[in-house]
Amino acid sequence: MLDKNKIDRINELARKEKKEGLTKIEKTEQQKLRKEYLQNIRQSFKNQLKSMTIIDPEGKDVTPQKVRDLQERSRKH
Repeated sequence: MLDKNKIDRINELARKEKKEGLTKIEKTEQQKLRKEYLQNIRQSFKNQLKSMTIIDPEGKDVTPQKVRDLQERSRKH
């Protein structure tokens, strides 16, 4: 999870961008922070998928093969 200071800085830069624009340095910082934020979100989502199992109404495991493959790869590492 991204720490609160970084999230606050992302929001601060977004507000400033709308209000008055950003300097080149601030724009670079904003892009770096957004990239880090998105990587964090993607990793969190992958971790959720790794623990997911889908069961149909009859009680059968119908977890998609892609998810099973991801789970298997994570067990090997």
